[in-house]
Amino acid sequence: MWNSSAIDRRSFVKAAGLTFLAPLQPRALMALDRADAVYASGMRTANGSYAVATVSERGEIVDQVTLPARAHGMACSQVTGMTVAFARRPGTYAMIFNPRGKKEPIIITAAEGRHFYGHGAFSPDGRLLYASENAFDTNRGVIGLYDATSRFERIGEFETYGVGPHDMTVSDDGRMLIVANGGIETHPDFGRRKLNLSSMQPSVTLIDAATGILIEKHSLPSQWAQLSTRHVDVDANGRIWFACQYEGHRNDLPPLVGSFAKGEDLRFVELPEETTRRLANYVGAIAINRAQGLVGVTSPKRGASVTIDAKSGRVLREDVVPDAAGIAAAKDGFAVSSYEGGFLSTKSDVAWDQHIVRIAAV
Repeated sequence: MWNSSAIDRRSFVKAAGLTFLAPLQPRALMALDRADAVYASGMRTANGSYAVATVSERGEIVDQVTLPARAHGMACSQVTGMTVAFARRPGTYAMIFNPRGKKEPIIITAAEGRHFYGHGAFSPDGRLLYASENAFDTNRGVIGLYDATSRFERIGEFETYGVGPHDMTVSDDGRMLIVANGGIETHPDFGRRKLNLSSMQPSVTLIDAATGILIEKHSLPSQWAQLSTRHVDVDANGRIWFACQYEGHRNDLPPLVGSFAKGEDLRFVELPEETTRRLANYVGAIAINRAQGLVGVTSPKRGASVTIDAKSGRVLREDVVPDAAGIAAAKDGFAVSSYEGGFLSTKSDVAWDQHIVRIAAV
């Protein structure tokens, strides 16, 4: 998640130095110089290959690194600048690179009997990488622990106390892992097929980052057992926001966004019926703009981007974004990408993937 300690653009350029800037084309240098922020996102290029790009907030591609396969979520350490692209479920690779320099990326592979779920996060000091994973033969969600000081060697794992962990994040003080257990059983032998839609158990869990002990488990109400908790973020007050994808009847109008603080019960945002229909029972990404107290969500199903006031839960704006994909905090509101190549005011000949991470900000 982004906060006030994020790397500013000038520090980004200074730290990058000639090793980063020398290979860039003049157009990319101009894009970087004009940017109020720098982002990273996976993409499919015009020739059908996959890459991860560093991008200005205007959507101008600054640089790109080839990926071995399609990526999904991203993570970045605001201390070290190390950035990770996680393979799309049930992928088994994660690629780590440093956009400040041109060193060879590090590619890690999931442990035997595990695959990545497409998301992860760094500890606040940048020394550990956490990754959501599936122990698929025993149908257990786990968080893989990787030592960022030793070429991301896998040093252990914690239970997520749920099935199908998707997105996860870390509290600002580094003491707590926050996991969205989607409740959906999968197995790589069946590709992306969902195996237990009639017996889902979605939840959000809080886990002690030092010991792996469960702090709290928040299961969804029984009437919303098919409401898969998929993505999480944390606001400036430490409140946890979660977004859902519904696996029930398409005519239902389930709550799709909610929040809670440690020690509280889950609380859903009462979105207007029109907004819920526009999101089509599917929130693909969520982001918090801490500086402005905003929550942003996107849905590719009907092409929507929705901005919510974090304090009141009131919908402030809705935008039509065909094939809306990623969302991240911008200087004013949110930067939104699309599978059609849109990134705010720029249209590129690429297909942006589902998530964006902000890696530098003014």
